[in-house]
Amino acid sequence: MMAIREKILDTAMREFATKGIRAVRMDDIAQLLGISKRTLYEIYDNKEKLLFEGIKKYKASKYEAFLKLNSESENVMEMMLQIYRKKVEEFHETSPSFFAEIGKYPSVVKYLNEDRQLSHERFISFLSRGVDEGYFRNDVNLELVSFMFNSIGDYVMTHELYKNYTIEQLFNNLVLVSLRGLCTTEGVKLLDQYFPEESL
Repeated sequence: MMAIREKILDTAMREFATKGIRAVRMDDIAQLLGISKRTLYEIYDNKEKLLFEGIKKYKASKYEAFLKLNSESENVMEMMLQIYRKKVEEFHETSPSFFAEIGKYPSVVKYLNEDRQLSHERFISFLSRGVDEGYFRNDVNLELVSFMFNSIGDYVMTHELYKNYTIEQLFNNLVLVSLRGLCTTEGVKLLDQYFPEESL
């Protein structure tokens, strides 16, 4: 039963991401997996529950990847480069409809709001590491900096800027600009080394 649950989640999330949530019916998922609709509904009785569990699995995998990257990266800039590359890859594989529609599912929105605190603490940990390494300034309030980056992300999503700008443009003009203000002189040098084509 566990194996089929995982297959359902993986298939559903891939379909939701590439086609949009509304465009994918539960019947479509059952057909893709070669299982009966009855079997699917016995495990996930509606699309919102399926999406909710898929998002939870995705977030858990992202956290595991963050911990692994944090332990293996030489510095925060290398860590950020790897995260950026993965985000770009995911963004290009995801339909804009997915971002627009995910906010229409209350249980998912509630879960994502609750997950904010974990993301907030994780980002502060990342910033603290950058301070310890001498790449981020030590005279800034890291909690406020984390709130600032969260606000940037919220604005991009609520105003659907991803429909008019590429992820590269959003990163270069919003994230990198803000990040450079946080960097020490050494941090700026390393930032330009890791992101030469995005240097501003």
